[in-house]
Amino acid sequence: MLGATGQIGRAAVRALAADGWEVTAASREGGRDATWSDGVRPLALDREAEGALAAALGDGCDVLVDMVAFGRDHAAQLTGAAGRAGSAVVVSSGAVYEDERGRGFDTQGEPDGFPRYPVPIPETQRTVAPGDSTYGTRKVALEQELLAAGDALPVTLLRAGAVHGEHCRTPRELYFVKRLLDGRRRRVLAYDGASRFHPVHVSNVAELIRLAALRPGSRVLNAGDPQAPTVAEIGAAVDAVFGLETETVLVSGAPPERGVGETPWSGAHPVVYDMSAAEQELGYRPVTDYERSLPRTVEWLVAQLDGRDWREVFPKMVRGYGEKLFDYAAEDAWLDRFDRRA
Repeated sequence: MLGATGQIGRAAVRALAADGWEVTAASREGGRDATWSDGVRPLALDREAEGALAAALGDGCDVLVDMVAFGRDHAAQLTGAAGRAGSAVVVSSGAVYEDERGRGFDTQGEPDGFPRYPVPIPETQRTVAPGDSTYGTRKVALEQELLAAGDALPVTLLRAGAVHGEHCRTPRELYFVKRLLDGRRRRVLAYDGASRFHPVHVSNVAELIRLAALRPGSRVLNAGDPQAPTVAEIGAAVDAVFGLETETVLVSGAPPERGVGETPWSGAHPVVYDMSAAEQELGYRPVTDYERSLPRTVEWLVAQLDGRDWREVFPKMVRGYGEKLFDYAAEDAWLDRFDRRA
């Protein structure tokens, strides 16, 4: 398995090992998770080093699982394993989809840039053009190259939603958790708090990987939780974990100014994935849902933040969302004007 010590990788190694697979857990550092069984073999592997992956495969493997593949170069690495790997399971992303007007994840923020997808989104929905410029275009390039390999290397591609759970480098739940830890008891939510961005817990992705390993084939499948809660429902669920209540101020439409009311789930239109193909082709049944999995996620987040600056703990969140994520001064100024108008 490539990317074994990442967020999804840790859970996938556990799931496969518990199912009786002999797992070689490859990562750049070669570390191991404390929850893995003793039979898991850690391996230090830099996939960018020429010939490293081929050497690591040795005589071959039954299933090659890849959490961290992007673009044509990584696709070539994987297709080069045809003949030594019986099949592959590769994590892709729902970011590959675009709507009928050519709008996708990469157009958000532009005028009228939010895509309007069907609800739910089937795997047959059109995708962005392949390329090297963005996350989504690189994932599409990866997908197309792998699917073109055909029978030489059967590949299951999993288009993951908004991944959540422990060990996330961009935990969206931070938006609500940090506010509660900071004593904030009012929140502002744009789009009437109705935004939906389909989440998927790491254990559900791991279950899809486990099932795909047992049923090799060339296919593309969505990866999502059984429900796609609204951002307001997510906020209320986090409140419940803390045993607190928060007053929510809803704003119709886009954030009014300086990101006030904008969350990591916010969007003008829902993003919900159709999971029926995974159910039919793999017999997939989710092992958890958002609310049941949330307490452990919150516990992990609180431990990570204990006595530390959120920007140091989650630097990728700063790069992705910026300081406006917790611009309390702007939020309080807007709330003050809101209260005076009320």
